[in-house]
Amino acid sequence: MQYLLTITVDESVPLPQPGDAGFDEMNAAWAGYGKALAAAGLLVDGASLAPSGSATTMRLTLGQAPAVSDGPYIEAKEQLAGYYRIDAPDLDVALEWAGRIPLPFGVVEVRPVRLFAADDGTPTPAGA
Repeated sequence: MQYLLTITVDESVPLPQPGDAGFDEMNAAWAGYGKALAAAGLLVDGASLAPSGSATTMRLTLGQAPAVSDGPYIEAKEQLAGYYRIDAPDLDVALEWAGRIPLPFGVVEVRPVRLFAADDGTPTPAGA
């Protein structure tokens, strides 16, 4: 079964930047986590996202033209920062790996992924 581990953080809390103390250690922790997921045969893909200020939002309303605006969908302190998509045998394993994410603060949401069948577009549980 595939699970999406979404990472949400408070963007107002500064993280170490290149050249800052702790930056190399932070990068090594994230790289080590990705390598461990891959070595365990669980990693499908993953990415970090640019800050929410770089987002463009499209609001779709029935019967109206799409409305496009700069910025994130929700004006909130915590924003989506990245994700890992993993293929784990069950929720317990997905939660175990979510707990290993080297995140000093924030939220990790674990949610089952429903893939679409290639033949008719019907959503099905990933890995089913």
